[in-house]
Amino acid sequence: MTAFPEALIQRLRKSGVVAGFSVEKPEQAVPLCRALLAGGIDVVELMLRSAAGMDGVRAVAAELPEILLGVGTILTPEQAGEVKAAGAAFGVAPGMNPRVIRAAQEAGLPFAPGIATPSDLEAAIELGCRFVKFFPAEAMGGITYLRSLSAPYKHLGIQYFPLGGLNAGNMLDYLKEPNVPTIGGSWIVKPDLVAKADWAGITASAAAVVQILKQR
Repeated sequence: MTAFPEALIQRLRKSGVVAGFSVEKPEQAVPLCRALLAGGIDVVELMLRSAAGMDGVRAVAAELPEILLGVGTILTPEQAGEVKAAGAAFGVAPGMNPRVIRAAQEAGLPFAPGIATPSDLEAAIELGCRFVKFFPAEAMGGITYLRSLSAPYKHLGIQYFPLGGLNAGNMLDYLKEPNVPTIGGSWIVKPDLVAKADWAGITASAAAVVQILKQR
C-alpha cells in the first residue's frame, strides 16, 4: 500500500499548507526552508524540477529534521527510491503513473499521485492510494469540480491535496472541505525571492499565510 500513515495525515492537517518550491542551486534549499520555518510553515514539497533538486532534498533532510519534507514532481520509478533514500517523508507526483506508484510502494515511501479525472482517481484507488494530489486544481474547475469528482468515492475515505492555482484568496475554500487536510502553497515561495536570496521576504510570505490559516 502507498497509504499515508494517519500520523502523517494529521501532521499535514495541522499545518494546513505545504509550501512548494524548486531550487536552481542545492545551497538554496536549507536557508529557504529556514525562512519558511521562521514564518511558521514546517511542511514543504521540494520539487524535482532542476538538477539541483535531489541534492537539495538531501541537505534539508540532513540539516532540518524539524521540517516535514515532501518531494514533488517524482516522474520515474528510480526517483521514488532515490527520494526515500535521501530522507523524504513523502512523495508527490503531478500525474498517475502506475510504475511510479509501485516503486514508491516497494521503497516504503508514502506517495500521493496526481489525479484530475474520475478515471485517474479509480486507477489510483486500484493501486491502494487513499491520499491523492488534485492537480491542476483551479484549471480543472476548482472546489466545485472537486466536490463533484469526489462525491461518488466519499464512502472510500479518499483525501485530497489540491495544488495548482491556489492562493491566499481561495485557500480557505478548499480547507473547509472535510476531505482536504492540506493544500499546496506554490505561491508562497516566489522564484525571484529565491534568486535574490531574499529569505526575509519568504519569511514574510509564509507568516502571511499562517495568519490566514488561523481563520480556519
